[in-house]
Amino acid sequence: MNRSSRREFIKKAGSIGLGVGILGSSQLVSACQARKKYPNIVFVFADQHRKHAMGFVGEEPVITPNIDRFSDESAVMDNAISSYSLCSPFRSTLMTGRFPLSTGIVTNTKPGLTMELGENEICLGDVWKANNYQTCYIGKWHLDAPELTKKESTQSGAEDWDAFVPPGPRRHGFDHWYAYNAADYHFTPHYWRDTPEKIKVNEWSPTHETSEAISFIRQRDKSKPFSLIVSWNPPHPPYVAPEDYKNLYNREKLPLRKNAEGSGKNHQKGRDVMLEYYAAVSSCDHEFGRILNTLKEEGIEDDTIVVYTADHGEMLGSHDKMSKNIWYEESINIPFMIRWPGKIKPGSYQSLFPSYDFMPSLLGVMGLPIPDRVEGTDRSGLWLNESVQAAPSAVLLQRIGVPNETAPVALGQDPSPYVVSAYQLGQQGVDWRQNWYRGIRTEDATYVVSKGQDMSKTRILLYDNRKDKYQLNPKELKEHASEYESVLQDWLDKSGDEFRLS
Repeated sequence: MNRSSRREFIKKAGSIGLGVGILGSSQLVSACQARKKYPNIVFVFADQHRKHAMGFVGEEPVITPNIDRFSDESAVMDNAISSYSLCSPFRSTLMTGRFPLSTGIVTNTKPGLTMELGENEICLGDVWKANNYQTCYIGKWHLDAPELTKKESTQSGAEDWDAFVPPGPRRHGFDHWYAYNAADYHFTPHYWRDTPEKIKVNEWSPTHETSEAISFIRQRDKSKPFSLIVSWNPPHPPYVAPEDYKNLYNREKLPLRKNAEGSGKNHQKGRDVMLEYYAAVSSCDHEFGRILNTLKEEGIEDDTIVVYTADHGEMLGSHDKMSKNIWYEESINIPFMIRWPGKIKPGSYQSLFPSYDFMPSLLGVMGLPIPDRVEGTDRSGLWLNESVQAAPSAVLLQRIGVPNETAPVALGQDPSPYVVSAYQLGQQGVDWRQNWYRGIRTEDATYVVSKGQDMSKTRILLYDNRKDKYQLNPKELKEHASEYESVLQDWLDKSGDEFRLS
């Protein structure tokens, strides 16, 4: 779809709500026709917040009273899965409802790559704006190529992975903008609005961003609905947190998960940073409570859909690993809670809910048009107690290689080591589309075909997640399990992934 086609879609979507270029079930049509006004939506996600690190889940001693109360009022998706558990691929899928190979965001947007979310994509913000929403994005974006890589001369002061995203099509419909592309300065964050002038702040970033969100809510045009996305960076590394939240925990008494016990270097690192991670989560919980209280004070709780989720999890020493971008539950299993009083029935929902279904499901529950390019499925009928498509029996897991290219880098900036490594592999004839891993997650099992970065060894792993909750005893198969291989191949075909299973 070219830019003019995208503009035409937005024009039509805004003027008629449904019609040309839109997929919509009869239920969606009737919902649009019956509703006198669209609901507001507040979508909050914390970077690297794993599902297990919430008090009500009962698996880790994390203090999250606001999230716990919110869970009692919400549909809690117990099997919400980050299909690609890495920042930029997740975010591109969240915005578009499309697979990473479709958007081209197959890894993080990083120095040395020109990869970024295309202006021709139709995103959540585009649909909201077309339907007369006040649109706001606050916090981490991470969908633009680094500014220095693109050799842009904006005088913005962007460094490393960061970029100023100017007003226009690259903001994808978000008018109120207080954001940055990618930077990890939790106590000294910076932002841009509508000019290249960098706004430097000396405040814990979730606190500052929440205050900005509250100001937007209070100062909104009350004659129109609003959509607000708040993207906090913590508990993403660096693992730090304010002292007040660290004081909630006793470092020596924090238990390790059963798969994080051992003598490996990351087992110990996980223990060392656990308090910081939990404290950062507790700080996000407090800020989430401030947002919820603001909705109550403004008298708009019943008119506002609220979502709390994350882009992916954090290993925190489990399986002797840190960070994310691997198939283990600590990395892929994320929070997803959605509240709409009187409309969405609270409770625990066991249905698999992959990240590529988030975007169409959000638009579906709001009664808004779903772009015909969307590749995920609208699951909102599950929340609205309407007839729905059968729940997926499996969801796709991906980690795709870094493209074998290096872009010209301005101002002497070094490409990311991952980009350099990928380029060197390309020189050796390694196809970046064929390395790392692909897999599926069912309600009971995880099946993975892993080739690693250099494709030196193929491993086929099957985890029984019912009997082996901590995934400590996988079956290492010499041959593919035919029923799992067939399902995985179907998903690869659907997502345009030419990864070879053998």
